Amino acid sequence: MAEAKKTALYDVHLKLGAKMVEFGGFIMPLQYTSIMAEHRRVRTTVGMFDVSHMGEFTFYGENALPLLQKLTINDVSRLIIGQVQYSAMCYEDGGLVDDLLVYRFSDHYMMVVNAANTEKDWNWILNHRIPGVEINNESDNITLIAVQGRKAEATLQKLTALDLSKIARYHFQSGKLAEVPMTISRTGYTGEDGFELYFDKNSSHHVWNAVMEAGQKFDIEPIGLGARDTLRLEMKYCLYGNDIDQTTNPLEAGLGWITKFQKGEFIGREALFEVKQKGVARKLVVRTPFYEPIK
Repeated sequence: MAEAKKTALYDVHLKLGAKMVEFGGFIMPLQYTSIMAEHRRVRTTVGMFDVSHMGEFTFYGENALPLLQKLTINDVSRLIIGQVQYSAMCYEDGGLVDDLLVYRFSDHYMMVVNAANTEKDWNWILNHRIPGVEINNESDNITLIAVQGRKAEATLQKLTALDLSKIARYHFQSGKLAEVPMTISRTGYTGEDGFELYFDKNSSHHVWNAVMEAGQKFDIEPIGLGARDTLRLEMKYCLYGNDIDQTTNPLEAGLGWITKFQKGEFIGREALFEVKQKGVARKLVVRTPFYEPIK
């Protein structure tokens, strides 16, 4: 079994006293103080996550769009430059390979996948590649920091000349923040307003420290994966390997809204269309001890 990897910010987490655990093939911070306190920090002010364990693939070339249309269930052709799309890849039987994000840049696309699935997804993509596309696995070169909470914009605005208020939800801009070139994306996995920052891992410490300093006014704190999980669960966001997997199809998982049959052929379309015609036999819900399931 391969040894767990460490992000470029591993030493920072240790100095902050984080409880470290293995997740998705990485040693990651589970919590720094308590999961509940960190959860509330994001809901009330702002928190910062190291989510560099996520995988990033880039697609260049004249057939990048046709390949992504084949691989994913959403309609990538609807993306404009600077827009992000939530999507998924499926097996031929309709089971989920992974859920993911697709970014459209002026000259290429980027796919962001779940950490535990990076190698599997990469091999799946390579097995279905077509001529006219250059595909790169940039996962080991990129640091991804998420700054989430109602004070996220105010925190980051101090560090960039870009007008962050003009970046709409599920859109992004490329520019400098803390003097570091990066992709600044108004996305997140918490249900709060916030941004995800993609940049060269060699600038990891500089950016982390700059954001922590800029957020002092708002009592910013580092947030671990424990609170990330409770935050996403509160918003009914799926986690691959926990809520969904290869035995789950998008229609069962409540992801019919990203399954675009009208776009044409994609891997799994035939099986999913049959499910749509017959109706789902089961459905993913969120259940609590006190209330009826949230559908």
